[in-house]
Amino acid sequence: MKTANEILNENTEVINGWLDRLMPSETTPPELIHKAMRYSVFAGGKRLRPTLAILAFKWAGGKGNSIFPPACALELIHTYSLIHDDLPCMDDDDLRRGKPTSHKVFGEAIAILAGDALHALAFELAATGGKIAIVSSIARAIGTQGLVGGQVYDMLSERSAPDQEIVEKIHMGKTAALITVSLLVGAMMADAPQDDLEAITKYGQKMGLAFQIIDDILDITADEKTLGKPIGSDIQRKKATYPAVYGIEKSREIALSLIDEAKCALPKNKDNEEFFTIADFIASRGY
Repeated sequence: MKTANEILNENTEVINGWLDRLMPSETTPPELIHKAMRYSVFAGGKRLRPTLAILAFKWAGGKGNSIFPPACALELIHTYSLIHDDLPCMDDDDLRRGKPTSHKVFGEAIAILAGDALHALAFELAATGGKIAIVSSIARAIGTQGLVGGQVYDMLSERSAPDQEIVEKIHMGKTAALITVSLLVGAMMADAPQDDLEAITKYGQKMGLAFQIIDDILDITADEKTLGKPIGSDIQRKKATYPAVYGIEKSREIALSLIDEAKCALPKNKDNEEFFTIADFIASRGY
């Protein structure tokens, strides 16, 4: 049985190869924007979202390479969201994945444009599979009812009394929505039946929420070098987080309960071992 790191590392190597082929080179005019795009995409990361898409594709019986362009699209969307999230007008972070953030290297204007360009390229790649439902699902997941909406709630709740309902809306939008649609894209590319789509959606929602709760905890407890970004920033900005509402230990208990619920959501007549392994990794990760 493979460990989570083995699963992620094997898929990361393949995903990076596809990203390199599908993205414009640094020498393609206008060179500066392509250099900025590639700087953030290849700055590191676990490639969790495209890996989940690939795993779901295989889980649902998919064969061949058709999954790789839409899987890469999900990583580009994740990266664009991080570039914009780090901007001075948002979280104003100087480090991401242990390296200076895009706006620190290229300036705010190019950072914004790099995010915009990754967003556009992502939808170009998502459309290559010819399934309009996939493009629609991704758009919905990153719009006002998903990623963007979560970011709005996050900004509006700063320096306010932490509220359980708002914290869940933030986490479901900013994190769980993209993780869930990554799994859904993989299953949809393999023409999975409706029952499997519903099961993988529930798994993604539970696991995605647990992922962000652990992220909140790590912002307090992790080592900055290991985490690759500044720690304690949530507390400094008085952000609405699970630890702010429940404390660290209760938050960890909630995350572990969500991981169990995620596992139970998967159909018992399928091979779920890799999804179980990834879920356990989310619960115990230190970065």
